[in-house]
Amino acid sequence: MKTVFKAGIAAALACAGIAFAAPASAANIQVGTLVCTVAPNVSFVIGSVRQLDCNFRPSVRGAKAGKYAGTVRRFGLDVGISGQQTLVWGVLAPTRRVSPGDLAGTYVGATANAAVGLGVGANALVGGSRNSFTLQPVSVEGGTGLNVGLTVSDLTLTAR
Repeated sequence: MKTVFKAGIAAALACAGIAFAAPASAANIQVGTLVCTVAPNVSFVIGSVRQLDCNFRPSVRGAKAGKYAGTVRRFGLDVGISGQQTLVWGVLAPTRRVSPGDLAGTYVGATANAAVGLGVGANALVGGSRNSFTLQPVSVEGGTGLNVGLTVSDLTLTAR
């Protein structure tokens, strides 16, 4: 019986290892963070549009800071009231050379979050120039309010 139990545990751990294996984009390196401020919002609709003010902060040599205007479109259930929020993503790229404006483009990804009081949510997005950038959540939505969402997001960044 112990042998069967140990085999079951080993199989479960092996499957977990497969489930959490690094994605194909693992060759990308983190070149900095994208910090975006989102204005307060009230939403009662199936979807919403929010404006962001974003700054890319490089963390490696070869990457240069940049400022971006952002627009997030959420398609799906988005109901609630939220205060000002700050979203922080780790920026992953195939090279250390990131110039101002390189992050401009459209990013897509699925999101799910629920918040009461201090909110938590995660938004992993892929896109930018030649779809070569990944925005991986570093800091969750640190806003206040009451909000429920299950959506697919579309983030568009424009260089300023």
